Amino acid sequence: MTSPFRPTLALAVLMAAGPVLAAGPALAQAAKVREHSVASGKQVRLVMVPNLKKDCSLGPQPELKVTSPPKNGALIQRAGKVKTPATYRCPNADANVQALFYESKAGFTGTDEVTVEIKGTDGNVSTQTIKLTVGGKDAPKDGAKDGAKKDTTDL
Repeated sequence: MTSPFRPTLALAVLMAAGPVLAAGPALAQAAKVREHSVASGKQVRLVMVPNLKKDCSLGPQPELKVTSPPKNGALIQRAGKVKTPATYRCPNADANVQALFYESKAGFTGTDEVTVEIKGTDGNVSTQTIKLTVGGKDAPKDGAKDGAKKDTTDL
C-alpha cells in the first residue's frame, strides 16, 4: 500500500524546484558583456554580424535591435558586404553583414553602455552589453581578437 504523502511530497519537491528549473534557460541566455575603449568623438565598430550559417552557406540577413541605447553618444547601423578573414570559421567567404557603430558626444569622456540583441541566421537571439570607456582624442583603441578594423566607419 502506498502512502498518501508521496504524491504530496513529490508535488512539493516539484513546486520548490520550479523556480530553479525555470531559471535554467534564462541563466543559459545571460547577456555577454564586452568592453571597448574609444577616443572621444571618434566612431568605433561595436558589432558586425554576417549572414553565414554554420555550414558557411548564405542565410537571411541578421537583425540587430538596440534594447538599451547609449546615454552619451549615438549609434549608427550599417549594412554592407565583406569578405571574411582567413582566420574566420568560414574563411574568405563573401557575406552580407549588419554592423553597429558608436560615436560619443563631442568632448565627452567617461563611460557609456549599449545593449543590443542579435538575431543570427539560425534564428537564435543573443544579447550583448558593451561597456565603453571614452577617453581623450588619443585614447587607446580596443585590441580586437578578430582582427577587425574598429576605429573606422568602414565595415
